[in-house]
Amino acid sequence: MREHVMEELIEAWRVNNRINLFLIDHISDEGMRCTLSKRGGRDVCRQFAHMHSVRVWKLQNWDKTFAEGLQTFETQDHPSKERLKGALSDSGAQIARFIEAAGKGETKSPGLKMGLGVSVGYFISHESHHRGSILLTLKQCGHRVDQRTQYAIWDWDKM
Repeated sequence: MREHVMEELIEAWRVNNRINLFLIDHISDEGMRCTLSKRGGRDVCRQFAHMHSVRVWKLQNWDKTFAEGLQTFETQDHPSKERLKGALSDSGAQIARFIEAAGKGETKSPGLKMGLGVSVGYFISHESHHRGSILLTLKQCGHRVDQRTQYAIWDWDKM
């Protein structure tokens, strides 16, 4: 893959990750416990934990060396905002390292059946889906994030 395209793909991933961290910072502790589920589904905190765990599971499938040292959250875990941010920072960095290595052909990953670009697109789409769900949950539960935050997550040039 051309070097500048690889750099852009890695930066797209990093911006996606920074948005998650930014959003966590702008959600109240009460908001982190909000859920629309009537049957024990994920609250806001557990949606962020799920995003991290999916990253780890994918890395374990693609190339276990990039998942070394990363721990997933249990289904019922309710980590602190700092623990969530630490986990997302760590898994985000490992995904970026994986993208770079895969782009250079330095990893043999049988899990990338549709290619690296599609896999990165999947990750960003998956996490964007959860961010949308999180924002809707917060709005419906009366813990809406401020308008500046709502707009900021779409300003990728500044994120």
